[in-house]
Amino acid sequence: MKHQDMLGEMLDSAADRLAAYGYLLTGSQHAGEDLVQDAIVKVFVRQRRLDNARAAEAYVRAAMRTLHIDHMRRETHWRGLMPRLVDRRDPERTDDAVGEQDRIGKALGTLGKQERTVVILRFYDDLKVTDIAAQMHLAEGTVKRYLSQALDKLAGELGSIDDSTERIGLVERKK
Repeated sequence: MKHQDMLGEMLDSAADRLAAYGYLLTGSQHAGEDLVQDAIVKVFVRQRRLDNARAAEAYVRAAMRTLHIDHMRRETHWRGLMPRLVDRRDPERTDDAVGEQDRIGKALGTLGKQERTVVILRFYDDLKVTDIAAQMHLAEGTVKRYLSQALDKLAGELGSIDDSTERIGLVERKK
């Protein structure tokens, strides 16, 4: 059986089951459908030895599990790297954290595209002005101007922003 025929037969017989399985994994119909599509692409992009549509469905389900677990790991990893916006003193009080995130999002929304990009590259990606200038193909003075204007706007919305960074010396270690 050709891959195209097997794909068609599998989708005719199992599309609803796969979509339901995707929903159960992700908790969202939209995300579940995306997961099904990603798994189908992953399975059928290569020529695999699949005997029938049931075997193809089982393979797609396994790919969905793997993709979902990988996505959760990646999300957890990136969430760990993101700046902490939640007040750690009272983990039960998420209303304040959501309000703070909303306030920051609204404040960033007041910035122009260039200003917002410079602020994100500076504070989120922790890049230096020279690196930002190189990535955006701008002069360093232009980056400094965007950063200064953005910080003034954000200070008006959020209060003062401390741009100081702690400098530490490198210690050479023997292996």
